[in-house]
Amino acid sequence: MRGGVSFSAVHRLGCLAVSKRRNQRQSAPKREKVRDIFVARPFEGLADEPEWIALRELVPAASAPLTLRPEIIEEYGDRPVTLSTVLPMAWPAMTRQDGRVFIGLQRHVQSGDVSRDLAVAILSALRTEPGDTVSVPALPGEGPRLQDVLVDGPLEITMHDGFEYWLDAEQAEDVNVKASLERANASIYPTVRLSAGRAAYWCRVAPDKGHVRWVLPDAEDRALDTLARLSASGDLLLGEQTKFAGMFRAHGLLVPVWDIPGEPEGADWEAPLADFAKRYADTLAETGPLDGDARRAKQGLIGRQLTLR
Repeated sequence: MRGGVSFSAVHRLGCLAVSKRRNQRQSAPKREKVRDIFVARPFEGLADEPEWIALRELVPAASAPLTLRPEIIEEYGDRPVTLSTVLPMAWPAMTRQDGRVFIGLQRHVQSGDVSRDLAVAILSALRTEPGDTVSVPALPGEGPRLQDVLVDGPLEITMHDGFEYWLDAEQAEDVNVKASLERANASIYPTVRLSAGRAAYWCRVAPDKGHVRWVLPDAEDRALDTLARLSASGDLLLGEQTKFAGMFRAHGLLVPVWDIPGEPEGADWEAPLADFAKRYADTLAETGPLDGDARRAKQGLIGRQLTLR
């Protein structure tokens, strides 16, 4: 006995506490488990699938207006929705005081289905009052996807040199906001959208080095075989002083990357990429198994996969 309390009394009190906690857990409603779903090609079926991928993986600052389906407008109202490569603090969505909704492609938290993530971000923002913070679940579970909430069509992409397009007039005058914008703008590297290839972009990553990156629209296996044939025939480069750096997979499509000199501007690579695009299209039409040289080239390409992010 210590302090007038016997061991058996303490033991009984402990058992009562444990029993009480157990009863509370049993009576509390069970938290519903959200099952994550993996989709290898989340943008498949959209008219501009390669551009959705490029804006998510390659482009620092760009935007495009989105058109809501009539049934979504009927339920939530007709508010302008803008797709943005990234938003402040990598938010998934935000609403401005003027009612405009912004959806961020490059975000910190995502599930296994990016299309579902973006759809739930849009719907969450439409349910949020203008200017309020948008709450978006990390794992949205099953439900509508982009293909269910948007009128599909080509993206009308606007490239930006800075992130001022995020803000309304009042926000742009705020001193703290200006300082944050300066930091964000400093992270942008020069990027140009090339017309010679759909979802192709030039960027300068260092004063003496640039990249051309192209999200190929074709199924991964066909695209890889085509690149292998081009490599075997010596037709994989964009010209002198260029190097095929490798490729990476992005949401089910292949993205080849070329190292190029840093001095020429983006427009100077339109003609070289157009020539390559024609070679690629001609080679894509070839059928039949790869020959020995192309098979060896394919293995070499597989061994040169990149990680850009």
